[in-house]
Amino acid sequence: MPCYSIEGVIPVIDSSAYVHPTAVLIGDVIVGPDCYVGPAACLRGDFGRIVMHRGANVQDTCVVHGFPRQDTVIEENGHIGHGAVLHSCVIRRDALVGMNAVVMDEAEVGAASIVAACAFVPAGMKVPPRSLVAGMPAKVRRELSDDEIAWKLEGTRTYQDLTRRCQASMQEVEPLTAVETNRPSVKSVEVKSLIETRRGD
Repeated sequence: MPCYSIEGVIPVIDSSAYVHPTAVLIGDVIVGPDCYVGPAACLRGDFGRIVMHRGANVQDTCVVHGFPRQDTVIEENGHIGHGAVLHSCVIRRDALVGMNAVVMDEAEVGAASIVAACAFVPAGMKVPPRSLVAGMPAKVRRELSDDEIAWKLEGTRTYQDLTRRCQASMQEVEPLTAVETNRPSVKSVEVKSLIETRRGD
């Protein structure tokens, strides 16, 4: 994977983490145990430090960066959805940042909170624990239910399982030119989307 030092500061990746070979890590980046960093994610620790705590995930095409002397931190079980941008902010334990959301400088997403897809969390905003925030700019919409928090944790555990699956079997290959007979499916754990869960499917 593309890992770069700057001024002698080298990224750190725990041996139990999985970082996709197309992700880019630069400088003062610390990826903790059981973390997942997806394809084409960019973690640029060339100004401030970036820290991922145990079990956190940063999914494909996310950008994580920050101002000089400001850390960007994703605490344990933090869940950063596809295409999100984090800049000099703190994502507390068990929080989720939805797809294409932006969390700005010195904002703090409280423990077990959810930032909705495409939300813009402005600089300095303090999201209370167990809150749903949405909009541009983001506003607190309501408190999350126990079921919603449990659903989020289940989703994060699927990424922790994906970390193990990638370590065990991910490899670069040449594509097939035709679909084979009895084509297998990937053997991921079963997890339902929130809308599917609410329908009771």
